[in-house]
Amino acid sequence: MPYLKIQTNVSPDDDTRTTLIRTLSKSIAELLGKPERYVMVAIETGTPMVFAGDDSPLAYMELKSIGLPESSTSAFSESLCMLVEKELGIPSDRIYIEFAGAERRMWGWNKDTF
Repeated sequence: MPYLKIQTNVSPDDDTRTTLIRTLSKSIAELLGKPERYVMVAIETGTPMVFAGDDSPLAYMELKSIGLPESSTSAFSESLCMLVEKELGIPSDRIYIEFAGAERRMWGWNKDTF
């Protein structure tokens, strides 16, 4: 049910990309206290993007989940920014993150909803 999508203008090599999405999958499961078997992570690299009129390395992330606690989004932001900065070299001030909670009945899986 948790879904993290990353869009970035950085083009990492395949090993870095694979390491990043696997690390993020584990991290999201831990941060949200949910089984990793439900976590989905996607990354779009090499996307033409600008932020503040500048095409230096940047990223936009979306984290969606059932029961996403608003009180924890600051901690989630810190953790996610640190991981992306470490793996992709994108400074935290060049990363936006959109957090969204989802209703169980609005999230489908396995021919049903949660």
